Amino acid sequence: MISHTMIVSFPPTIPDADLDQYLQDIEAVMRDSGRIASFAARRHIRVAADDHSPVFAATAIVRIDVEDRAALDAAFAVPGVEELIGRWQARYPYQVVWANHEPF
Repeated sequence: MISHTMIVSFPPTIPDADLDQYLQDIEAVMRDSGRIASFAARRHIRVAADDHSPVFAATAIVRIDVEDRAALDAAFAVPGVEELIGRWQARYPYQVVWANHEPF
């Protein structure tokens, strides 16, 4: 099992409804891929120290679990992933970092 954990940072002006829609869109594309074992997403809990982050402060954290590397590669190659990223980047340019790791 591999967990793909994404830390996503949107501009602070993103409305809550739009962030919810982004998370729903990612979940739908990933689940529709048929390659994931599980999906979870949560909002970042903002604290004062976030103003001093050396890179960026998160807006949301997404975790996608897959069986193996082949499933992870396949999940991000399905139709709709590039369109989803492009559409959301055009609306709210965001940053993302991720790590692929064994589940905690």
